Amino acid sequence: MGVSSFLNGIRVLDLGQYLPGPFATRILADMGADVVKVEPPQGDPGRYFDPDGKPGTSPFYPLINAGKRIINLDLKDAADAEVFLQLIERADILLESLRPGVLDRLGLGYRQLRARNSRLIHCALSGYGQSGPARLVADHDIGYVAMTGMLSASGTREMPTIPYPPMADHAGSSQAVISIMGALLARTRSGEGCYLDVSLMESLLYNQALPLQVPPKLGAGILNGGAACYNVYKTGDGRFVTLSSVEPKFWAKFCTAVEHPQWIARQHEPLPQIDLISDVADLFARHTLAHWEARLRPVDCCYQAVLDYNEVPEHPHMQARGLVRRDGNDVHVLFPTIVDDVPPTARAPLADSSWEQVLASWPAV
Repeated sequence: MGVSSFLNGIRVLDLGQYLPGPFATRILADMGADVVKVEPPQGDPGRYFDPDGKPGTSPFYPLINAGKRIINLDLKDAADAEVFLQLIERADILLESLRPGVLDRLGLGYRQLRARNSRLIHCALSGYGQSGPARLVADHDIGYVAMTGMLSASGTREMPTIPYPPMADHAGSSQAVISIMGALLARTRSGEGCYLDVSLMESLLYNQALPLQVPPKLGAGILNGGAACYNVYKTGDGRFVTLSSVEPKFWAKFCTAVEHPQWIARQHEPLPQIDLISDVADLFARHTLAHWEARLRPVDCCYQAVLDYNEVPEHPHMQARGLVRRDGNDVHVLFPTIVDDVPPTARAPLADSSWEQVLASWPAV
C-alpha cells in the first residue's frame, strides 16, 4: 500500500488561497484524498502572483494545486451558495483560509454547515486564529514569524534575517493536516465531525519550545550562529558550507582533518565565539568549495556544502531517493514518505472541472 492510497475515498473541499490552505490540501491529495478546490469567479489570487510579487502568471499555483479539481462558485450568490451546501453534504473535510467571520457573514458558518453535515471536519486556517485581539489583523509570514519571537534569534549579530520559504505558512499547513488526521481518526469512534481553529502564527509558535525556554541572543546561541562548531562559512570562491559538529567527537574529527588540533580544546569557549569563528572562517576562505568537498566529504564531521536550488535535483542523494523530479521547467518534490519500500507516485496535474461533475462523482452519503 503506497502513501497515495492512505486517504482514498476521503472528500475534501478547499476554500484556501495563495499558499497555506492550498498546500495543506495538496498534502491530503498526495495521500489519496479527492480534493476539489472552490475558487471565486475570478479565481484564486494566487494564480496571478509571479516570482517578483507583481501581477502575472504564477509558476507556483500549478505546483501547489496539483492533484486537485478546480471549480468556480460565487458564495455571495444564493444559487452558488446552495451548490456549495450540496457539496458540503457530501464532503468529509472543509479547509478554508478566509478571515475570521467571512463565512458567518455569508450564512455559511460552521453551525450552518454542521446542520447540513454533522460528520464534516471544518478546518479554519487563519493568521492569528478565530479569537483574540489579533484575529482580524492583516499580515503575512514575516509578521507571524515576528510575533513568535523566532525572528529575534534568526540572523547575524547585526540584524534578523527573513527566513525563506515562508516558515509560518508551511508550519500552519502541516499543523492543519495533523489536526485533520486526528479528527478523522476521532470521527471513526464518535461518528461526529468538529471545528478546527488553526493559526499560522501559533503553528510556528508550537516549534519554539527550545528558544522560549532559554532565549538566545541574536547570532549568539549555540544553534543560531554563536558557536564555531555550528555555523556557516564562506569559501574562497564565494560558495558556502555548513559545519554542525556539536558533538565533541565530530568537532575533534574536523579539527584533525584541517590540521588544527589546537582548536579541539576551544569548542566550549564562552558564546559568542567571535575569535574562534573568525579563525575557522579564515581557514575556509583560503580554498574553493571543490577543495573542501575533497577534504571534508570523506570525514565524519557533520559538514555539508550549501547547495543552490538548481543543484538540489541533481544531487546524488536526491537522485537515489527519487523524491525530487523535473518535469519540463517544473520541479516536483513528492510526498516525503516511502511506504514498504514503495515511493510515492507522481502527482496528476490540476484539472478544471464544474460543480455538476463534482456532484455526479460524489454520491450522497
